[in-house]
Order: sequence, then C-alpha cells, then structure tokens
Amino acid sequence: MANTTSTTGGNKGFGEVKREGQHAAGGVADKARDMASNVVDRTKDAATGVADKARDVASNVVDRAKDAASTAADTARDWASNAGKTAEGALGSVGSGMASLAGTVRESLPHEGVIGDASEYVAGALETGGKYLQQEGFSGMAEDLTAMIRRNPIPALLVGIGLGYLIARSTSRS
Repeated sequence: MANTTSTTGGNKGFGEVKREGQHAAGGVADKARDMASNVVDRTKDAATGVADKARDVASNVVDRAKDAASTAADTARDWASNAGKTAEGALGSVGSGMASLAGTVRESLPHEGVIGDASEYVAGALETGGKYLQQEGFSGMAEDLTAMIRRNPIPALLVGIGLGYLIARSTSRS
C-alpha cells in the first residue's frame, strides 16, 4: 500500500522531507559561507597586521642603518681631520728640522772657497725649504703644484709617465 502524504498527520511525505532537507542544507550552506567569510576576514586582518609589522621592522632597520652610516661618516670625518692636523704638524716639524739643519751646516762647514760656497747654497736651500714647509703646509704645496702643472702641462705629463713607468718596473716581479 502506498504511503500517502498528509500535512495534518504525524507521517511526513517524501516531498516535505525533501523540502526540510533542502531548507536545512541551505542553512548549513549559509553558516559555512558565514564561517568562510569570517575566516577570510580574520586572515586579511592577520595579513595586514603582519605586513604592518614587517613595514615597521624594515623602517627600524633602515633607521638603524642610517644612524650607523652617519656615525661611521662622522668617525671617518673626525679621523681624517685629526690625521690632517697630525700631518700638518709633522710637516711643520720637518720644516723646522730643515731650518735647524741649515744652521748646523752653516756652523760646521767651512765658510770660504768652493766648499764654503756650496755649503752656503745648501744651507740656504734647506732654510728656504723649511720655511716654505712651515708656512704653506700641504694645501699650499698642492696649490703650487697645481699652478706649476697648469703652466707646464707637457713636461708634467712626461714626468707623470716616467714616474708611472718607474713604479711599475719596481713593483713588477720579473
């Protein structure tokens, strides 16, 4: 006998069960969509948080690198300044030593004859060179050298080539 469907009775028909199943499946699908949407939103929030943290860390690393580079540049600048002052002081000491040596040459060597003339010339050159080093320093020497090269470019070029050749010969392992 056939099963009859009655909407008033306790037995449910196939169509009604099917509709209830579809309705329940739709509710489950809606819940699954809501849960998936929540997971996507949480994942987006987490990714945004991670990206923000990565940006902050990268910014901190860049700031630290800039600070380190600035500190290194300041240290190098201070070192170069101190080295320059030390070199200028040493050059001044060499100049005063040359002037002192000129006085010693004048006192020690004869004052007459060819040797006397030569010793006076050497003492004068030492004294002049010493004063030049004391007064001009490295910057004055560089300016004078630049001016000399501008006045005599071809001889300066030939001297440079010759010095380069001699340095290359002395450093080669032949």
